[in-house]
Amino acid sequence: MSSAALPHRSLSLAEPAAGVQPAAPAAEAHVLDAQALQDILRTLPAAVTVLDERGEFLIVNDAAARMNVAAHPLAGPGTATNSAIEHRRVEGLALLAAGRTSNGEEQIGHGATARTFLTAHRPVEIGSRRLLLSSSFDITEQKAVEDKLFRRAYFDELTGLPNRSVIERRADTLLRRDDSASRFALAFLDIDNFKHINDYYGHAVGDALLVGVAKRLGLELRDTDMLSRISGDEFLLLLNPIQSPDEVADHIDFLLQRLKAPFYIDGTEVFASASTGISLYPEHGRSFDTLRQNADIAMYRVKSATKGAAAMFDVAMEREALERMAIEQALRQAILDKRFCCAFQPKVDIRTREIKGIEALVRLRDDDGVIQAPGTFVDLAVELGLIDELTHLVLAEITKSIDLIDGAFGPDASISINVAAKQAGNVAFMQSFTAALAATGFPSRFVVEVTEDAFVAKSHFQSEILPLLRRIGVGISIDDFGIGYSSLSALADITADEIKIDRSFITDIHKRPRSQGILKAIESLSEALGMTVIAEGLETFEELAYLQAATKIRYAQGYYFSKPIFLEELKPAVHSVGGGRPRPLGRETEPARMSVPRSNAGRM
Repeated sequence: MSSAALPHRSLSLAEPAAGVQPAAPAAEAHVLDAQALQDILRTLPAAVTVLDERGEFLIVNDAAARMNVAAHPLAGPGTATNSAIEHRRVEGLALLAAGRTSNGEEQIGHGATARTFLTAHRPVEIGSRRLLLSSSFDITEQKAVEDKLFRRAYFDELTGLPNRSVIERRADTLLRRDDSASRFALAFLDIDNFKHINDYYGHAVGDALLVGVAKRLGLELRDTDMLSRISGDEFLLLLNPIQSPDEVADHIDFLLQRLKAPFYIDGTEVFASASTGISLYPEHGRSFDTLRQNADIAMYRVKSATKGAAAMFDVAMEREALERMAIEQALRQAILDKRFCCAFQPKVDIRTREIKGIEALVRLRDDDGVIQAPGTFVDLAVELGLIDELTHLVLAEITKSIDLIDGAFGPDASISINVAAKQAGNVAFMQSFTAALAATGFPSRFVVEVTEDAFVAKSHFQSEILPLLRRIGVGISIDDFGIGYSSLSALADITADEIKIDRSFITDIHKRPRSQGILKAIESLSEALGMTVIAEGLETFEELAYLQAATKIRYAQGYYFSKPIFLEELKPAVHSVGGGRPRPLGRETEPARMSVPRSNAGRM
């Protein structure tokens, strides 16, 4: 540091103002001489320099020397060899000439050794000399924290992709132009069956898959495009600009084909696909929320159909989405209003007409009191996670009305309750449901009906849940058998009590030789495995006659014997049903319904 810049006199920290009588001197005057001030200046943590009009650094403290932005005071302008020093000199002379101050960040160094400083320059005039006072504070660590917080706020930590707020800002920037000639597309991609992948392989593999998907989707994107991860397994892709819908469709199809190649993760070959919905600006919306929502609607159309494909939004999809939303709201309100009710359909011995058991079915009364078919709400209840509450409602209704049920069907009739495959693999739900069955006091009366995919799916049903049900004496029935995913090897491991042959095999069985062959094979298989066979959907005398004459099947269920009977219709009755077109349990005979195939989840 140059001592020429400092006055050679002692400076008192308590020097009196002019015209003020000084107090009596203390025993020791607290004063700082020039050397003390120089020592303080030299050791300040802030980097301090003083530059004169000739470009000479008059003062350079230790922190400034470490920054390497100023030469030694004795070095002239022509001796500087460091570009940072020369930059500081040129910048300082310009500020002095203009007589203006400057505040801002500057970066010194490159790569891992780079440091960031907050620097202030201020021109001053001392005596007859014009000088530039400069101070710099090292804010490298602070900037690192700020950058980390910024990335956490605006970028996905796992994939490094920008998050929803970033892509929304980009889209809003394009939308503010309000230029219909400038078109862009928004694609909503959802990885298919990602929860299953996570459950089966573990979350570490699931995370690695997300990173791999992000990399494949991000390949060959233009600088003006943007890929964002907006939630767990959902991505948004903004393509800008676009020329035509066909161009967008071709690009998305290319991306989806790229995803179908296997991912190799920790020695495991993992396959993935993504369902994709696409919306276009301005055709499908003039706001980000509208475009994203319409792309989402198109994606769900794909998800509910084929999966792994792409669809462009259209107005018909929006209409369907509004109808679905209305059904969803009605379903939630119906649960709150307890407008669900129980109906019971007997399982009948086709030779003695005695009632072996009953199946409890859930039904919904709409605002007008009209009973809604389960196909209108059961699938949606499963998707929305409301099916658990419905199942508990059915059990509570049975428990409350058990005396009436016994009077109508007999105290020995088993009571079957349907459990969706998704529920059957949910350990938490099944534990609570098993506890509720045990709490009724008659758990051995119950039979839990599940579709065959609950057994063959890689879930906890067979290993953890089945033993719980067996422990309290609950029976197990395989519902809709023959249309699911089971193989003979899987069936051999299933320890169910009964098999319910799907109605698609029973309808017009007397006219269909191929169905007859399949029926006999199922019958032989179930007999070998010690399972009772029940024929579902029996509706005509001809179907009954064939089962009686050509098979050993003992039990059937269907409109031929009785349609589902609601609780308020139950009356004490003889615990069997007559022949012909019977009067179901004391009620007036009602016309048979048309034979309409139902989905797996359609009955509850």
